[in-house]
Amino acid sequence: MKLRKSIRKYTSKKIDREILNELLEIACRASTTGNMQLYSIILTEEEAMKEKLAPAHFNQPMIKQAPLSLTFCADFRRFSKWCTDRNAEPGYNNFLSFLNATIDALLVAQTFCVAAEERGLGICYLGTVLYNARPIIDALELPPLVFPITTITVGYPAEDPQPVDRLPLEAIVHQERYKDYTSESINALYAHKESLAENLQFIQENKKETLAQVFTDVRYKKGDNERISKDLLVELKKQGFL
Repeated sequence: MKLRKSIRKYTSKKIDREILNELLEIACRASTTGNMQLYSIILTEEEAMKEKLAPAHFNQPMIKQAPLSLTFCADFRRFSKWCTDRNAEPGYNNFLSFLNATIDALLVAQTFCVAAEERGLGICYLGTVLYNARPIIDALELPPLVFPITTITVGYPAEDPQPVDRLPLEAIVHQERYKDYTSESINALYAHKESLAENLQFIQENKKETLAQVFTDVRYKKGDNERISKDLLVELKKQGFL
């Protein structure tokens, strides 16, 4: 697990349905808020649906090339319907409930990924779902109180990339209470990342002075973050969570 890596190229070998169902059963044993299982998982295997979803994922090749993708959704619709049908009044059309369902969806997604990798499969999270929620909602026909959180592609690897860098534990782990960072500690904690050849190449290719500028000026820009945030609030309201 310490050597895991994202896989973006897959063989044409299909995933046996028995194996897939076993992985899904394992995933659904993940921790969940109040044992409510506030998620749904939508499988995409048909070529027509891959084509339909591809633009929402910026046409990343793996969405079409992988034999399977799974979209994990925050889902309070099923539980709310159960409550209504049992003479109980649900009160889950709010932001707290969205957060609870989001946590559930991510827990089950990561549990699926760990189980899949243990079976020799490769996975890749697509960081595009929240960027383009509406076309995914429309394509998957998600009703109110259901919201897409993340999509992963999965299949048998056709590549063996090197694991990407991670910050040292001392950058992440705090003992007893949060210890704020100083400029000196930031320099020490990011020194290795900033020295890597691939990151120096990112700086050069993007004509920037620092790796941080690649993130702030190119990859995750303030204007984009603000626009997407506004769009997300609109879509959350349309889906009944606000």
